[in-house]
Amino acid sequence: MKKGLILEGGAMRGLWSAGVTDVMMEHDIWPDGLVGVSAGAAFGCNYKSRQPGRAIRYNTRFANDSRYSGMKSLMTTGDYFNASFGYHVVPYQYDLFDVAAFEQNPLSFIVVCTDVTTGQAVYHEMTHVDFDELEWLRASASMPLASKVVSVGGRLLLDGGVSDSIPLEYAEQAGYQRNVVVLTQPLGYQKEHNRLMPLMRIALRKYPAMVKALDERHIMYNKQLEYVARAEHEGRCLVIRPDEKIPIGHISHDADRMRLVYNMGRQVGERYIEKIKKYYED
Repeated sequence: MKKGLILEGGAMRGLWSAGVTDVMMEHDIWPDGLVGVSAGAAFGCNYKSRQPGRAIRYNTRFANDSRYSGMKSLMTTGDYFNASFGYHVVPYQYDLFDVAAFEQNPLSFIVVCTDVTTGQAVYHEMTHVDFDELEWLRASASMPLASKVVSVGGRLLLDGGVSDSIPLEYAEQAGYQRNVVVLTQPLGYQKEHNRLMPLMRIALRKYPAMVKALDERHIMYNKQLEYVARAEHEGRCLVIRPDEKIPIGHISHDADRMRLVYNMGRQVGERYIEKIKKYYED
């Protein structure tokens, strides 16, 4: 029975999920596959490379470094989170990404992106690490308005959360029968219509299908929450979610707040660890 791990996005809320997954790694829990969306992919890659602690380490280290993120990067490169420095310098020079461990780990690592020309989800399995593969990772986490469209693999891509925020159904169709789903919103949350749609329509006017997907994202997301709730009730998945709203915005430069959020995730991870083991082993 194939074991899956699904990591929702949520920008800096992803550090909460990193706290959960670091605890899982420390307890030697290794699913067969991981499907990551946006921050769930950008931070989840450290699961396949077996590097607990890496996500919180480099985010706090570079929290106030203009080379990593900020308005200077947005104005000069078009990306709030600097594409070159964050995805092609940090992993090789400052906080080394264990490429060998990533490529040797049999865990299937799938990132979810959104094709801006169709508004549909694109699922890409990363089996190795090179420039283009890291661009797939970047594309998954490239938030509209805060990022340029990413060209890779013959596609034009942005944030995977726009088209498939919680890819449990995808994982089930791919053959994963025992799925742990890590959400970044508390029980009872419902997404509302994006108040930045007027700006989205202007910024992405060349991509009407993407604008439509963004306009309807709250409908898609809330339906996915219903799907997850049914699957949880039927025992088809184990859901781990925060007890309350995670106290951080999509963007943050506060290293102490990042550590707080990460440690909140660790606490929930420790609380769930025996449930996770039992669920995967049953």
